[in-house]
Amino acid sequence: MAGPVRAKKHLGQHFLRDEEVAKAIVDALPPLKEEQLIEIGPGDGVLSKYLLERYPKVKLFDVDLESIAHLKEHFPMHRDQVIAQDFLQYDIEGPHAIIGNFPYNISSQIVFKMLERRTEVTCLVGMFQKEVAQRIASKEGSRVYGILSVLTQAFYDVEYLFTVDARSFEPAPKVESGVLRMIRKDQIDLACDEKQFFSIVKRGFNQRRKMIRKSLKDLIPDPVPPSIEKYLTMRPEQLHYSDFVTLTLALAPSK
Repeated sequence: MAGPVRAKKHLGQHFLRDEEVAKAIVDALPPLKEEQLIEIGPGDGVLSKYLLERYPKVKLFDVDLESIAHLKEHFPMHRDQVIAQDFLQYDIEGPHAIIGNFPYNISSQIVFKMLERRTEVTCLVGMFQKEVAQRIASKEGSRVYGILSVLTQAFYDVEYLFTVDARSFEPAPKVESGVLRMIRKDQIDLACDEKQFFSIVKRGFNQRRKMIRKSLKDLIPDPVPPSIEKYLTMRPEQLHYSDFVTLTLALAPSK
């Protein structure tokens, strides 16, 4: 059944219609302290109404002007909290928590922004395309384990909560969705050069079928440091994020 806002394909909009799923997503938020809560892509407000009951100061970010108009009309007491802005352009300052039924076409970018601003973003609860959610939450040894898995799990505890059937949306997407919860770790300093860590992870997975000694050959000194010798015959999907930290310490020590 069509809702009050028309879904736009170019914005990747699929509006959630299952109220129980909406409640479960809101319930998944961990206890907040001083965080500013942000909902990304509220659409016609299926999550927003439950969020505003519990977190009356939540800010709702959307780029769809039809959604913005609907939300301001539907939640008149919270008009000033409805923000017509691309979250990816928002300057995060201070503690934040993020929630949303994320548009598929920007969901990975939202996670990368969270990682970039990890000192401010304490947690995220979001709905992703199932394949993306599984990739982020996967552990080493999985065939879908990759760059986003390693970088996210280095700084956040990631939990795959549940799968959402395509029929729960209007219009129904062609794929299932998955809901993740990410809670920032108490310790997010990796004890290595973090820019080099990001670079080494990306380089490793850009040639994921090759052993580490091939993909990082120009960085590996002779003689090989004993701390990384065992990794050289492994492929990147076999390495835990802490193994990449060890590689970074050996191959790109801080100056």
